[in-house]
Parts: sequence; structure tokens; C-alpha cells
Amino acid sequence: MDPSIAVVAVVMISAISYTIVSLTKLIVSRQASQRPAASVADARLERLEHAVDAIALEIERISEGQRFTTKLLSEQTREKKAARELPSDTSS
Repeated sequence: MDPSIAVVAVVMISAISYTIVSLTKLIVSRQASQRPAASVADARLERLEHAVDAIALEIERISEGQRFTTKLLSEQTREKKAARELPSDTSS
């Protein structure tokens, strides 16, 4: 076997091995950097869900207060209207 062919073969095998190892490291590092981003996004979405739930609860409380106030005002209006419609007994 010619020594120059052996040197070329070793260089080619080394170059291919180096390329494979480099690409593997690059892929692993990209996957590692994407995982925390996903967990950060998950955490943000979870906080957003909690905030929306809290807002929905507060809006429901406001709505209940508004319904109660409307009911009270409606009852007061009916009482005033009924008081005006009662005949006064001043003709005795």
C-alpha cells in the first residue's frame, strides 16, 4: 500500500469524524438552548392563565354588585310608585 494513500485516508476519516462531532455538538447545544425558552414560555403562559382567572373572578364580583344595586334601585322605585298610587284618606 502506498503511504500517500494511507495519509489521505486518515485525513479524510479525521475530517469526517470532526464534522460529525461538530454537528452533533451544535445540534445538542441548540436543543439545550430551546428547552429553557420553552419552559420560560410555559411559565409565562401559566402566569397569564392565573391573571386571566383572577380578572374573570373580579369581573364576576363586580357583576354581582351591579345586579344587587340594580335590584335595590328597582325595589325603591316600585315602593315610591306604590306610595304615590295609594289613595290618601283625607276626606273623612
